[in-house]
Amino acid sequence: MPGKHIETQAEWESAMAQKVFAAIRGELYLALPYMNAALCALTPAEQDSLTAFATDGARLCFAPGWLLGLYRKNHAYLPRAYLHSVLHCVFRHLWLRGSRDPALWGLACDIAVEHTLDRLGVPALARPVGWLRSETYRKLAGQCRLLGAGPIYRALCGYAPEELARLREEFFCDSHRLWPKDPDAPAAQMQGSRWEQLGRQTQLSMQQAGSRASAADGAAALAAQVQAGQSRRQYRDFLRRFAVWREEPRLDPDEFDLGYYSYGLRTYGNLPLIEPLETRETKRVRDLAIVLDTSESTSGELVKAFLKETFTLLKSADTFFAKCRVLVLQCDDAVRSETFLTDLDSLDRYARNFVLKGGGGTDFRPAFARIEELRQEGRLRELQGALYFTDGKGTYPSRRPGYDTAFLFLDNGEPPPEVPPWAMRLVIEPEELIQPKAPVLPPMDWAQDEMDDLPQL
Repeated sequence: MPGKHIETQAEWESAMAQKVFAAIRGELYLALPYMNAALCALTPAEQDSLTAFATDGARLCFAPGWLLGLYRKNHAYLPRAYLHSVLHCVFRHLWLRGSRDPALWGLACDIAVEHTLDRLGVPALARPVGWLRSETYRKLAGQCRLLGAGPIYRALCGYAPEELARLREEFFCDSHRLWPKDPDAPAAQMQGSRWEQLGRQTQLSMQQAGSRASAADGAAALAAQVQAGQSRRQYRDFLRRFAVWREEPRLDPDEFDLGYYSYGLRTYGNLPLIEPLETRETKRVRDLAIVLDTSESTSGELVKAFLKETFTLLKSADTFFAKCRVLVLQCDDAVRSETFLTDLDSLDRYARNFVLKGGGGTDFRPAFARIEELRQEGRLRELQGALYFTDGKGTYPSRRPGYDTAFLFLDNGEPPPEVPPWAMRLVIEPEELIQPKAPVLPPMDWAQDEMDDLPQL
């Protein structure tokens, strides 16, 4: 009929897929009202090559034909698959990989998300938990206090490749091919910061929902995962918080105008009209106190690895001034060792000859008292801050010191301990200090082509 618009098959599939997508999102809004902000944060996008959902933190991609086919065969699976991808973002899995093996990290993230979904207690998202899945949870629970991606990754490093292959097939839900290849890139970290804010908003909404949100058995696990992800930062970026602006001898070509310089030479002979600046203002770390908790509960190898990593960062040309003053204290329930390092070369010498001293209980107060004495004596007059590497089990000072303080904890699979309101907190993944050897897995994006094999809900 003249004037009547005839849709192609592709156009019809696209329009219907958008309706299915909206219906899935609507079901989740009703089931999880405290996650509304996170659920609407991903823009639907079509990508014909996909056989599962895939996200890059900004979009949730799918193939219209795949989505409609799965909706006809097993439509109850889709809300869970949608939420699986959203939780990857809420837990910031896309941006916390660091130097870990990508394939093994992806599997650890899938297990962490599926464990949360299996415990969430929402009927619309429930699925049968088979023997392999329940046995995996039981085994990992014996190794990890919290089944987060980081602790799971460390546990999986001891698994055989064929066992990991079975787990990858069991816990597969979405494609990770769109995850950032360089999670530390500025653009990727900016996207991760956006989801950190959405995670906080989700946590606040859960608190406001009160009993309705906590009625589900897995709501506490969901909140713990969100909280754990918020405390992770790259140690290098965190160290920059203790930097200050200061002039140092160095030519600054950005402030030098060659035109005025050449004009002076032409007009006055050998007398330039303007000289290049001989100093440059830079922002770097000047004076710093590093306190090492050497109590019995702290691993000596990890303390040494932390010190080595910190010195490596401080020695980088864009982090530390050539003239510096670093105080290293070893402390358990008393100060056991005190060393001043006054130049970059002394950092190497100290690291080579480092000997751990201590082994008693943990009390943070003696270290802060000693730092204050040194400040009063003028030996730490320009102190930017103190880094306290510890397990968190100790007595904190009752008063805020006159400088920035950060307590650095190793991720042990639990939400990080509380610190005083005046202190900063950073959770360091052990993989940043000591990289475990990961089993060899194919770095491929595993996909399940046969939708008939998906679990019936």
